[in-house]
Amino acid sequence: MNLESLKNNHQSRREFVKNSSLLAGGMLAAPILSQANFFSGAKGVIKIALIGCGGRGTGAAVQALNTQQNVQLVAMADAFRDRLDNSFKSISEEMTEKKNRVNVKEENKFVGFDAYKHAIALADVVILATPPGFRPIHFEEAVNRNKHIFMEKPVATDPAGIQRVLAAAQIAKAKKLNVVTGLQRRYQTSYRELMKRIHNGAIGDIVSAQAWWDSDGVWVRPRQAGQTEMEYQMRNWYYFNWLCGDHITEQHIHNLDVINWALEAFPVQAQGMGGREVRKGKDYGEIFDHHYVEFHYGNGAILNSQCRHQKGTMSKVDEMLIGTKGKVFFGDARITDNKGKIIYQFDKKTENQPYQNEHDELFDAIAKGIFKYSDAERTAKSTMTSLLGRMATYSGQVIDWDKAINSGINIMPEKYDFAAAPPVLPDENGLYAAAIPGVTKYF
Repeated sequence: MNLESLKNNHQSRREFVKNSSLLAGGMLAAPILSQANFFSGAKGVIKIALIGCGGRGTGAAVQALNTQQNVQLVAMADAFRDRLDNSFKSISEEMTEKKNRVNVKEENKFVGFDAYKHAIALADVVILATPPGFRPIHFEEAVNRNKHIFMEKPVATDPAGIQRVLAAAQIAKAKKLNVVTGLQRRYQTSYRELMKRIHNGAIGDIVSAQAWWDSDGVWVRPRQAGQTEMEYQMRNWYYFNWLCGDHITEQHIHNLDVINWALEAFPVQAQGMGGREVRKGKDYGEIFDHHYVEFHYGNGAILNSQCRHQKGTMSKVDEMLIGTKGKVFFGDARITDNKGKIIYQFDKKTENQPYQNEHDELFDAIAKGIFKYSDAERTAKSTMTSLLGRMATYSGQVIDWDKAINSGINIMPEKYDFAAAPPVLPDENGLYAAAIPGVTKYF
């Protein structure tokens, strides 16, 4: 049974064509920018709205509030009130020495599927940190409202969502809205130093790469009495593709993005294998517990990628490059020649805190009125890299980039409501259908 609905998102495609036409026609080339877009570090307060009050959203809000600029958290939004309240409490406790920076009035705490619209309207900068399935519509809203944006990765869970983000990214760029995404390795000193040397030819031409995200896995939130199916899936969101994208997308995107960054390219096709060896119960939704993907790039380079969620197995989160002249070991921050001689070693004592640095750089640019960051397009394409891998492992087929990204595949719900049916439903035994390689097909 094909896990992902193959219906076209005609509305998204119409919007993509419309937005592309506006850009091509120059209608957005010189937008009218309000004071909300630019700041002097000496004037005014940069108002922040948090959309998505889970652990990552809470952490991102604290990091934003710990920047050097004159910032305040003024609005919060989440689908669930308890999540919002817990987040507000945690943020307030973290910011006791800067408590004036937490200024969220009760009337500016919004709950429900439309809560994001109300919170975004009150801010200058928005933090988008809900489960990634919602990212395209939240990003569109923030761009339409002329807001600077920090959004967590990944940025979509299906190709239709990728197209929406790509279209909105072009509009954000035309409006000179700074957009930083949560691929924090891009803001990490060791990775930046290694990439400078890679792009300057330290290892010659890259011919192959390795990437790993192997771990025990993540949390499980069992079904509670009285929950609708929609609420259950949103509470246990990691295990449903429309919300999470599978762990190859939600986590492994970090490693895939590093390889794309090194190659300055995105793969043209992928094939792979995967399945469910330990995730077989009712609590594990529809996602796989392991993926292996062979990504092919236009220059002939091949990335062998693996991610796994199985307790008791090897844990490794890292990347490696092999070039005609040498190798790069990202975890060790080291470059060697092909005989093993070290030709560069980053001093890890000088490493920065990338999670904090991405906010430091974003808010510095905003306060200075500088348009400097436009991360959305490349993050959308690295997200698409992970989706290409998922389609390859789910189907067991060779999947072409162009065909996949233009497929219009849309796995999102038709209606956002706690009483509405999600895209996938359990059978009479409470189990969800999962993809079967060789049976699941996309084209």
